[in-house]
Amino acid sequence: MRIKTLVAAVSLSIAGATLSTSSLAADPEFSFKLHHMLPPMSMAHTKILTPWAEKIEEESNGRIHIEVYPAMQLGGKPPQLFDQARKGIADITWTVTGYTPGRFPKSTVFELPFIPASAKTTSMAMQEYAEKEMGEELKDVHLLAVHTHSPGSLHSREKPVQTAADLEGTKLRAPNKVMADAFSVFDANPVFMPVTQMPSALSKGVLDIAVLPFEVVAALKIHELVKYHTEIEGQRGLYVNTFLFTMNKDAYESLPPDLQKVIDDNSGIELAGRMGQLFDETEAVNRQIAVDQGNTFYTLPDSERDAWKQAMQPITDAWIQDMTSEGFDGQGLYEEAKELISKYEKLNGEA
Repeated sequence: MRIKTLVAAVSLSIAGATLSTSSLAADPEFSFKLHHMLPPMSMAHTKILTPWAEKIEEESNGRIHIEVYPAMQLGGKPPQLFDQARKGIADITWTVTGYTPGRFPKSTVFELPFIPASAKTTSMAMQEYAEKEMGEELKDVHLLAVHTHSPGSLHSREKPVQTAADLEGTKLRAPNKVMADAFSVFDANPVFMPVTQMPSALSKGVLDIAVLPFEVVAALKIHELVKYHTEIEGQRGLYVNTFLFTMNKDAYESLPPDLQKVIDDNSGIELAGRMGQLFDETEAVNRQIAVDQGNTFYTLPDSERDAWKQAMQPITDAWIQDMTSEGFDGQGLYEEAKELISKYEKLNGEA
């Protein structure tokens, strides 16, 4: 009798374990694809996008599964990522707004020269700004977050950039249209291209100078293709690129309210700030990789930085005029962006 009881108990235990395992291994109710352009070893993939997807899965108790596809594995080119989310080719995408010039005009205020503070502060400012000002530009997708990287530097193959005169005649990768115009002031020859094309362009001599944050320099091994790095310090950095993290509208609306809440709880101002903070933290780490490579570093002195700022002021003035001519309050948007950066700079203890 005892043996039968023991066997029954063991059987019940195994059945329970099987049921539990089966329950945990059950297929998710919703499966989404997250697509981006950077390689799988990049910080954005390993520290931002993959952990975000895993957090959604955990907080939804496995009811949502998000597969992350780096390096354009689902096809297409980086400038097509936003439309992939809009059309549902991918459910979620992460991309650079500047890859489609003219598509998100209000966002470009954060790309103006000498506007940005840290990535965390500027990202939080941009998120509040986007929620208020960019509804029309983003109406066809569900916004998860907008953010920026840390202010970028110049990375040169053959000679250090120490003055504006050193830029004259150089083939320089412009990160966005605004900065292409800004560098044209110094008679450089800006070449616009997605970040993923730069290693090849540098190695073949198509570019003399890459304009990038250090965060992506290491992932793309730019530090092995250049010898010199020029940094622009001060309360405001030279430039940033802006990023969009968006979800297909139908995919989001297919979720029941409790799962929409899971997405919402991992979106917005806190996510934007966290993304920016990770870019700030990685900037310092990856700069050290270029130091260890034995490359040469140069910081613009205050007088030269101020000269650059003054020379590039017409780009800001033109932006305000262009936005006004398109029916927007150009001056108001510019002032709002600056005020929001100052606001979050104080809130983050960076002022």
